[in-house]
Amino acid sequence: MHRMTTREILAESFRELAENKLIDKITIREITDNCGYSPATFYRNFKDKYDLIAWEYSCRIEKIMARAEMCGNNWRQALIEVLHYYQSEKEYLSNLLTHTIGHDSFIQYMAQINEAALTRFIQELTGQTHMDQKTELLIRLFCIGTVTLGSEWILGKYNISAEELAEVCADSVPVPLRPLLLRE
Repeated sequence: MHRMTTREILAESFRELAENKLIDKITIREITDNCGYSPATFYRNFKDKYDLIAWEYSCRIEKIMARAEMCGNNWRQALIEVLHYYQSEKEYLSNLLTHTIGHDSFIQYMAQINEAALTRFIQELTGQTHMDQKTELLIRLFCIGTVTLGSEWILGKYNISAEELAEVCADSVPVPLRPLLLRE
């Protein structure tokens, strides 16, 4: 039996509130009141609600990437799983995308988290602990582009399946990263 951690309980409380309220209108007090914790407990675990959002998203992406590693490092399948996650959480993610702004924009967090996950994935594949700057920049550029495209898809700009979007993303992998990510 998995017992939820304090962080998981706070994240679940936040998600419950986000079902009926805009993200930028949810307060720390509401999050803690909803789950019976104090604001002090919240602040022992998170800097602010945006830190909570980033932590939860990061956990979900890391689980997907870990499954990809267990399945023979199939990055394309991991990408499809991420897009299915986006699809299954469309309402919640739409709230995050449209009701967070500026430095705390969810799209910014998504790009940073996806970049870190893809970097770790490539490091695991290559056995390298350090990457050259060009590779780092290619990963960053690719993640910013795919996150932007994925966000627009979540918000309904494109009427295509997760698999079709994954194919577009796979087709846009920078040439130097192709041997690592598009291995068949």
